[in-house]
Amino acid sequence: MSSAELPLSLTDPEAFEAQQLLELHSQPALLQLLSQCSPAELRNQKRLRQQFDEQLVPAAIALHEARQRAVGKLPQPERLWLSRTGLEQATAWDIARHKARRFAGCEHVFDLCCGIGMDAAALTHVAPVTAVDQSQAMVLRTTWNHEILGGPHSLQTQCQDVRGRDWSGTFVQADPDRRDGRERPTKRLEQYLPDLSWMQQLVASARGGAIKISPASNFQQKFPGCEIELISLHGECREATVWFGELSGSCSFSATCLETRETLSADPLSAWAGTAASPGRYLFDPDPGIVRAGLIDVLAEQHSLLRMDAEEEYLTGDSLPDTGFLAAFEVEAVLGSNVKELKAYLRGAPRSEYEIKCRRVRVEADALRRTLPRGDGPAAAIIVCRVGGRVQHVVARRIPRTAVRQNPGDGIPATEK
Repeated sequence: MSSAELPLSLTDPEAFEAQQLLELHSQPALLQLLSQCSPAELRNQKRLRQQFDEQLVPAAIALHEARQRAVGKLPQPERLWLSRTGLEQATAWDIARHKARRFAGCEHVFDLCCGIGMDAAALTHVAPVTAVDQSQAMVLRTTWNHEILGGPHSLQTQCQDVRGRDWSGTFVQADPDRRDGRERPTKRLEQYLPDLSWMQQLVASARGGAIKISPASNFQQKFPGCEIELISLHGECREATVWFGELSGSCSFSATCLETRETLSADPLSAWAGTAASPGRYLFDPDPGIVRAGLIDVLAEQHSLLRMDAEEEYLTGDSLPDTGFLAAFEVEAVLGSNVKELKAYLRGAPRSEYEIKCRRVRVEADALRRTLPRGDGPAAAIIVCRVGGRVQHVVARRIPRTAVRQNPGDGIPATEK
């Protein structure tokens, strides 16, 4: 794509950013030199400005810094075309791969609000894709990132506002902007760009697809007839995906743990777990995707577990279920709410390390950890939770997770660690 292809409708800052990207793309020597510079050289930029255009150097440094921040998050970060905002809003590669699998068999997919193109690149491993964004700079990044991470299917790009087109009868993947110029992303779908009304119209008109939203957003009851999938990665609920049309599952909610490739789909009201009078041999901390999807009772019933308390997410039981949705802890002692009682107990066997966990009970974890006696005993978890309506301290041993399922052979390259 050349500078002659830049649309005349762009505002000056947008055109300038796109033009800079094109110039950077044609200056591999500048990017190569950046990778060899010391931190001091990057700060004063004297050597760089002597050899290259002064206006291009800051843009090159911004790209270099974004690539460094992407290490461990995206494959081949040293080659990708990134921006700070684009990286912050980009779909994690493992999540993009996971979502792309459901589009397998679609004759064509439109990736709307494509950003730096992680979803588009993953989707080209299963179908031809047209990536659409109103930013020409993002369209350029998507094009070049597809050359690095994309699959065998074709990628086309279009620079336009996705709100100005009818998407009826198409398969789409959409990633509305959560910031829209704000310093922090909003949790309200009504403030996304495009907003909730556009998303609901897309759901009603498109043949099928997915909309990426924040797992902390107000999605409850906003998408009737759709499936909301809560996706967790590395112990954090990273994304909520609204699946609709032909790609929606039969249940209203699902939760996926990417480390173990497990998915649980159900109606949250289809189960009701009882509460335990006291903790069993094991205490379980459910995956955050399960919690946000409201599927704690479903998971508990599936594995014959009980809640620690009606208001707590923690579960308990006397055997270890075979699932990656639960972090397991073997209970050592159940103590009262008084911290003095906890300290007195630990003085008899002080530990080398303490993991402090709580959900519904407010605890200053670092402050509590500093007050506990230290020794050479094995690490312990201190779980502060309600049991039968009363706050208690549970001393326990974390049990390492061992059950890890292999990724299905979908042909999409995995994240490089």
